Amino acid sequence: MKDSDILKKIIAFRKKLHQEPEISGDEKNTSATIKGFLQDLKPDALIEDLGPYGIAAVFNGTQKGPTTLLRAELDALPIPEEGKIAHKSINPGISHTCGHDGHMAIVCGVGMHLAKTRPKKGRVVLVFQPSEETGLGAAQVIRSENYKKIKPDYAFALHNLPGYEKNEIVLKKGAFTAASKGMTIQLKGRTSHAAHPEDGLSPAEAMCKLIIGLQKLPESLPDFSLVTIIHAQLGEVAFGTTPGNGRVMATLRTFENEAMASLTHHAERLTELIVKESGLEHTISYCEEFEAVVNDIAPWELVNEAAKELQLKTKHIRNPFRWSEDFGKFSNLTNSLLFGIGAGKKQPQLHEGHYDFPDEIIPAGIAIFNRVIEKLNH
Repeated sequence: MKDSDILKKIIAFRKKLHQEPEISGDEKNTSATIKGFLQDLKPDALIEDLGPYGIAAVFNGTQKGPTTLLRAELDALPIPEEGKIAHKSINPGISHTCGHDGHMAIVCGVGMHLAKTRPKKGRVVLVFQPSEETGLGAAQVIRSENYKKIKPDYAFALHNLPGYEKNEIVLKKGAFTAASKGMTIQLKGRTSHAAHPEDGLSPAEAMCKLIIGLQKLPESLPDFSLVTIIHAQLGEVAFGTTPGNGRVMATLRTFENEAMASLTHHAERLTELIVKESGLEHTISYCEEFEAVVNDIAPWELVNEAAKELQLKTKHIRNPFRWSEDFGKFSNLTNSLLFGIGAGKKQPQLHEGHYDFPDEIIPAGIAIFNRVIEKLNH
């Protein structure tokens, strides 16, 4: 098959994935579609049950060498798709507005190349993981029994970046994306008749203090941190009753995992002080926990060299991105790199209803990965 025919097939496949998005934890059909595509490539092995719906294709070399892992994400977002593209999502309220359809297509394109040209040394493993958007998927893959069959020496992933020139490769050593977690504070007081609020114990004042205090907390900490209040609820809609319960929800965000531990400690301590002063009871819980993605020097050099050899423009950023990515679980275990690929300066932003992964950047993504494989496994 000619390169032009391969690209046409990959673009058509990307649009099929785009039309049939599934949210985190529910990627059954997407996983089956990827499995069918991979089976046609006749890999040396297919590894399934990598967490719910996770799947990997293995391409072996004939000589000893490193195991190189490339990762793509299966899940989409619970965001209604807008616009009038021909391949618009057919699943109401769900869309690939983060571009994971494009990431899958790129890694499948690498698979088509590997089907024709096996690595000489070591192995290349193409991993398609579930539930990236909720921060659960990478951990589920790594905890699964079948992940022991992979044990990568290197792990690579990319993310499309609106706001950067198309095909521009965005690189950074060290922290690349932020750590983040969702914090939920439940407050319990006591209801009373609204005519006699003095007989109850309302969380209202404590909630106000928490909302203001949590958002100001980063001002007292040395490293970058951010607390964003995303939801608050006080009592119920009952005009004859004072509220007895409250809930404050916030996203905590830092550039370093150590800074996240510090921010979490101070947020909990502030909560305890405010609650104690108010006489309320409280509980704290966390969800959607992402570690910072920390890029290693060796894989950074490989991708930087690959971009130069392919004459792709590079952008070296100073500060990590504020958004989070669960590839940090892989970066904790092996030499790894998450890099960006520009999606166009005029593209809609990620997680916005009009976003559609630009097919023009697929060849550059495939080429970078193929060149890295050449360096490590040939």
